[in-house]
Amino acid sequence: MVSSDQRRRQLAREKFERQQQRREEARRKTRRLAVIIVSAVAVVAVIGAGAYVSRDGDDTKDSADAAASASPSPSPSAEESKAPEPAMKIDKKAKYSMSLKTSQGDIAIAMDAAKTPHTTNSFKALADKGYFDSTKCHRLTTEGIFVLQCGDPKGDGTGGPGYTIPDENLTALGKAGDDGAVTYPAGTVAMANTGQPGTGGSQFFLVYKDTKLPPSYTPFGTMDDAGLKAVKKIAAAGVTGGAADGAPKKAVTVEKATVDKA
Repeated sequence: MVSSDQRRRQLAREKFERQQQRREEARRKTRRLAVIIVSAVAVVAVIGAGAYVSRDGDDTKDSADAAASASPSPSPSAEESKAPEPAMKIDKKAKYSMSLKTSQGDIAIAMDAAKTPHTTNSFKALADKGYFDSTKCHRLTTEGIFVLQCGDPKGDGTGGPGYTIPDENLTALGKAGDDGAVTYPAGTVAMANTGQPGTGGSQFFLVYKDTKLPPSYTPFGTMDDAGLKAVKKIAAAGVTGGAADGAPKKAVTVEKATVDKA
């Protein structure tokens, strides 16, 4: 017999996953539009060149026409092309910590580099170039699941670094129960994704209260007590408009992020 509380949590998890999938679809549409624009520009440029070259004779014009017909066009492979993840530069045997200086207080995160080397390496590469600086934590959930989500340079849930990293450490929180979920303890820091394997980018979430989710989100760090307290204070202020899922009412900006050896 499923209790009303269990059912509510299940619905919240399903909503969380649907929203992650919608954000990935939005990212794909953005990439598709970019490819279409680039292709259109390329076609215009080649046609313009053909018009100019045709003045020199029929043979040259034929070559230009052939080039125009071979102009690139959108394709699934082009739309899905990604940059490679950063080259591995961290010491997998060392301990690392991520420090988030935010508008609502500092958050220190101990990172499990040995179990999540790709994730730790990616965060260090991004932090070293200031990727997270001046970005907003765009999403807070206060019912069913309890997380603050950050790491999107666009601030709307659709941004990412242009590459993805593999899932890691997915068995760390134990075996999923009958509901398909495990408990992400308060203080856990984990990767957001679209609900599909290997789709992590730069977005991550901070768990401020024990939360049940499928074991498909890489847990890569743990907040210190002061950081957890700061996130709880943000959560206590609620979501803009009084909803249970949306932008935090107490706006949060990551002013500076650093990743260093502990």
